[in-house]
Formats: sequence, structure tokens, C-alpha cells
Amino acid sequence: MKELVGIAEQVAAKLIARRQTIAVAESSAGGLISASLLAVPGASAYFLGGAVVYTRDARRVLMDISDDGMKGFRSSSEPYAKLLAEQMRSRFGCDWGLSETGAAGPTGNRYGDAAGHSCVAVTGPAAEVMTLETASGDRLGNMQVFAATALKLLLRKLEG
Repeated sequence: MKELVGIAEQVAAKLIARRQTIAVAESSAGGLISASLLAVPGASAYFLGGAVVYTRDARRVLMDISDDGMKGFRSSSEPYAKLLAEQMRSRFGCDWGLSETGAAGPTGNRYGDAAGHSCVAVTGPAAEVMTLETASGDRLGNMQVFAATALKLLLRKLEG
């Protein structure tokens, strides 16, 4: 967690300096992205909200994305990660949306993705979507890598 908070401190400094805000939707990172951002003193200046969107019910209730709204999308994909980030940004009216969706392990998911697969998206003044494959079944290790990757991607966009 210390590594994650170290990255989050850098993100926080950039967001505070720019007077910008963020909302987070995460799945297989299990809340580590939000926890890291919230561990930084002064988080209320930039963190507007977060959701762990781990199930279909969570997607419907927390994200207001119906089953019909998922037509053409599948979980644990780059388009879905982008949709989640855009939805958070829109729903919270914030500058940045950050999302993560994947398969932490120890086994893959029902979509055929192996353990260690994650898609991360940042939307806002700059946007990017990426896929990460750790090739590991270490659930906790993958969760930490997924969160670190998301925070580092956000940091690169804030520096760019």
C-alpha cells in the first residue's frame, strides 16, 4: 500500500495544483485505487467519489448502466473501461474519470481473460485506455499492480 500511496501523493499534488477533481470506478482492484487517493491528506479537495463495480448488479445500481446499455460491450475490455471512466466523469461532473476492470485471479474470468488481465482507462482533458497482462494468478499481487498501473496512467496524463 505504501507504493500506491506514494503514487497517489504525486497525483494529489497535480490535481490540487490544477484545482481539478476525479471520480473512480474500479473492479478487480477492489477499492485500492480509491483507498490510495483517499489516504493522502486533503483528498476532499480533489476526490469526489468512487465505486467498486464488481458485479452486474453494481454496474446497474452504481453506474446506472443497464443490460441494454451494455450491448456491444463486455466487462474486462478497453471499451468497457472507457465507458466506466466516462460514466464516472459525467455522473460526478469532475475533470477526470479513472477506471479499472479485469480478472485478479487466482483464475481467469468468464469472458476468457486469464488471471492478471486488466483494462484501465483515464478520461478527461487527456484520455487513454490500456490493457495489462501480468500472467500471474496472485490475486493480491494483481490487485496492487492493477491499482498502481491505473494511478501511474493518471499521473502520466496529468504530467502530459
